[in-house]
Amino acid sequence: MIRHVVMFTWKAGASAEQKQRVLTELRALPPLMTGMRAYQAGPDAGLEAGNFDFAVVADFEDVASYVAYRDHPAHRAVIKESIVPIRQDRAAVQYEV
Repeated sequence: MIRHVVMFTWKAGASAEQKQRVLTELRALPPLMTGMRAYQAGPDAGLEAGNFDFAVVADFEDVASYVAYRDHPAHRAVIKESIVPIRQDRAAVQYEV
């Protein structure tokens, strides 16, 4: 199984509506994907200073399932249209579970 973890910080001017759009659109992706076992996305809980603002954790059956998600047109559209315009920083890792 492959676990994909990605975290974002938002630009200072990102609105609450833009951030909510990211969450809504990302949470709409799982039914479109094959080989996805689990998917969580959400804003930081605010428990520690200096954290990233938002995270996604997704589990996939195999590398092929992850690559299909990564390259899926609906996922690419969310990135291009909703995430990139408000993203300051990004960190990601994929590892075997």
